[in-house]
Amino acid sequence: MQKQSKNWWGFDAKGIDIAVRPQDDFYSYANGGWVKKTKIPPHEARWGSFITLRVETEQKLKVIVDELLAKQNHKKGTPEQLIADYYRSAFDMPRRNKLGTKPLWDFVRRIENISSQKELVETIAFLHKAGVSGVWSFFVDQDSKNSAAYILHLWQGGLGLPERDYYLENKPEQKRVRDAYVVYIANLLKIAGFKPAEIARAQKVVLDIETALAKASMSKEDVRDPHKVYHKVTPSAFWKSYLLLMGAPVVKKVIVGQPKFFAEAQKMLKEIPLEDWKVYLTWHLLNDMSGGLSQAFVTEQFNFYSGVLHGVKKMKPLWRRALMSTNAALGEPLGKLYVERYFPKEAKHKIDQLVSDLFSVYAERMQQLDWMSVATKRKAITKLRAMTRKIGYPTKWDLYKGVVIVPDDYFGNGLRIHAHDYAKMMRKLARGVDRSEWFMSPQTVNAYCSQTLNDIVFPAAILQWPFFDPTADMAVNYAGIGSVIGHEMTHAFDDQGAKFDLKGNMQNWWTPKDKQAFEKKGKLVVAQANAHEVAGGIHLNGQLTLGENIADLGGLVIAYDAYQKYLAKAGRKIVGGLSPEMRFFLGFAQMEREVARPETLKMRALTDPHAVAPFRINGPLANFEPFYKTFGLKKGDKLYRDPSKRAHIW
Repeated sequence: MQKQSKNWWGFDAKGIDIAVRPQDDFYSYANGGWVKKTKIPPHEARWGSFITLRVETEQKLKVIVDELLAKQNHKKGTPEQLIADYYRSAFDMPRRNKLGTKPLWDFVRRIENISSQKELVETIAFLHKAGVSGVWSFFVDQDSKNSAAYILHLWQGGLGLPERDYYLENKPEQKRVRDAYVVYIANLLKIAGFKPAEIARAQKVVLDIETALAKASMSKEDVRDPHKVYHKVTPSAFWKSYLLLMGAPVVKKVIVGQPKFFAEAQKMLKEIPLEDWKVYLTWHLLNDMSGGLSQAFVTEQFNFYSGVLHGVKKMKPLWRRALMSTNAALGEPLGKLYVERYFPKEAKHKIDQLVSDLFSVYAERMQQLDWMSVATKRKAITKLRAMTRKIGYPTKWDLYKGVVIVPDDYFGNGLRIHAHDYAKMMRKLARGVDRSEWFMSPQTVNAYCSQTLNDIVFPAAILQWPFFDPTADMAVNYAGIGSVIGHEMTHAFDDQGAKFDLKGNMQNWWTPKDKQAFEKKGKLVVAQANAHEVAGGIHLNGQLTLGENIADLGGLVIAYDAYQKYLAKAGRKIVGGLSPEMRFFLGFAQMEREVARPETLKMRALTDPHAVAPFRINGPLANFEPFYKTFGLKKGDKLYRDPSKRAHIW
């Protein structure tokens, strides 16, 4: 996906498939030529606009790290020293191979010495503090009904498979993955030196305990609903003791995400023999820590989580894995160097102007909605205007001061990074909410909306072609970064975001009639997604993907309206025989073009709140009247939807 000739205007015209009618499948019309000739690299699960930009960003990070590695004696504690030595430790596979499972010995001994339920809970807490999953999870975040305060949260967990239905469903895909998981358990334990009889027992114990946890878990559809996962309670004596072990001060209230799960988990702690719990915890220790061990562990973990689940054919080379690990561990120190090198202040200013235009258009569009009352419109616009935009990079950096990183202790470096992050999280309990905090590094090719902060965040790395390029036709820029920005803004007003007010508090600000009309429109989107087959008889889950699908539709209509305002000022022109509107829709389709492996498609359909790429284009367009006018859609065309079934929301 490189810029092509001097006539290039931001769209890859060679990617069009003229054998496909745009009225039947616009995604394939705009991208089909590219899809047919594109092969997924063997070490990737999918390939397309987002992934290629991530790989390009990775190459830029490599330039930075290579320069740091070429220099010796960086001042201790500086970002340069932390990054260089962390990378060296990750890349030093001979040393990691020599150590084998030695880094885990203290953890294993701790598990083996459990002799009572009290010690079982103490060990679970010990593992949780070290970053090992098991039984449930624990974190500090804002209180959804009091967004000015942080509070402790208890959340369901303890599974090695992506989500509960992989344990409970006997459909072909879930059974395929579950069967492979049992084999993976055996393979990893064999590398760790377990005997055949121990392995056979562990396979059964792990699957039995995880299946019981899965049965008690809330469904992925319900987990999306902030009301269903908000249960503020006074912690019992059991949970008070656990929280103290986690280093939490005495607290009056905690938020329990899934009360039925925790009731069952407590029951399981009492009823399941300690010897079985030891097996389960040892498995989670091995599974979670394998990435920091020898090549044999890394390979086996790749074979299951990348090979079986995603269909990836080949492991990434060591330098890429070491770089990805460094980026994950030291995102802000590396991000600071990335921004200094690759993201000039002028770029931030240009995007800021575009975001301001989109905010203005969104407010105007809200004023014109025919299904919403004046009272609700006023509150929606007030919430929109209160939304904070964060562009490029944070205003303050976490540079991991005081963290010891050495070039010959990869496993220990990981523990010390986690300890820093954990301590930072726990300090929040004694402080007011930091509304300047970022949850993505600047070098991340993505964006997000925080409901409880009421902000939208666009890291520097996504503010590039194919999403934004100041030299490209503005049709492509509005369709690309404009729809991404509109998408994130709409998350504040999707089926769940609409439950939060301008300060990020979960409370209703709708009239009953407006809320009913909004939910009715959402049902149209659910039905449309449910009808889309992804692969092998697996369909999209309309309820799971509802928020993202509403945001995709909102991103499209807001970007289109903003582009129309731009045209009114700048004038219209034909480029390559295409009208401004045609170019906009082609740019919109190019943004999501992607090829993915069948295993990846299936797993995403079963677990991901984002729809697959073709639906993310065809779905919104089939609801959008200007698209019908631009390409002359009529009854009989495959994308045509009866007006009564078209979702007009934001």
